[in-house]
Amino acid sequence: MTRPGLPKLIATDLDGTLVRSDDTVSAYTHGVLDRVRAAGIPVVGATGRGPRLTELTRNDIRAADFLVMAGGGRVVDQSDPSGPVVLRDERLPAEVLARLLADLETEVGPLTVMVEASDEHDAPLWGDYHESWPYQDRFEARTRDECLACDVIKAFARTADHHVDELLAVARRIVPPQVATVTQAGLGFIEICPPGVDKATGLTVVAQTLGVDPADVLVFGDMPNDLPMFEWAGWSRVAVANAHPELRAAADEVTLRNDDDGVAVYLDRLLSR
Repeated sequence: MTRPGLPKLIATDLDGTLVRSDDTVSAYTHGVLDRVRAAGIPVVGATGRGPRLTELTRNDIRAADFLVMAGGGRVVDQSDPSGPVVLRDERLPAEVLARLLADLETEVGPLTVMVEASDEHDAPLWGDYHESWPYQDRFEARTRDECLACDVIKAFARTADHHVDELLAVARRIVPPQVATVTQAGLGFIEICPPGVDKATGLTVVAQTLGVDPADVLVFGDMPNDLPMFEWAGWSRVAVANAHPELRAAADEVTLRNDDDGVAVYLDRLLSR
């Protein structure tokens, strides 16, 4: 049982929200999340990171009962004593992605494209090299045909001639939602996910498993890929101060920056009041 006046489920984005700019999570934040669980409130890590980064994700949000990964395409129940249980695993067919990329390139010109196809631990992304990608140690150059030889968890795309928000606007205009979900998570690339995959549909799997109404869910985020869960959750939608303007506009409240442990400060005050 949760205490009166508290949400029944808490979900937070990781990078840019819970995780600081130096890629660490403070001991203070881990401690507050432990207090949240002790209060009987399940914790969910809701991230764009794919399943290849599961161990890193578990380390960054150790208190999580569930992980919503790959922007909602992979949902894992970590509360089962017998071990993690995969509740959702969605893929984007290669032929669909090929047509989508061709349509985008007709509209905006040549794209730099990477795909996430493997869920093995620390598996690299495949595709076109681009110096702006922040995780070159987890990247392997491959041709477009090689990248499209199998179904993918998600794809990343950018063009030199468009800001990522401009490219996202074009993609949203020409890519029907029944074909793919497009978003961006602050990495300078748009992200192309299977249709119906976003953090809200991923969290729906968790909420249904626990019997929690979306009206009782508190969420934290910083980027446009968090918008679906902000539209879905009803207890409160909290943006960190460093959030994208589009997300700040959708938020009920704004907490401190990720580098100032904004999520933990908010939750500490919530538990203490």
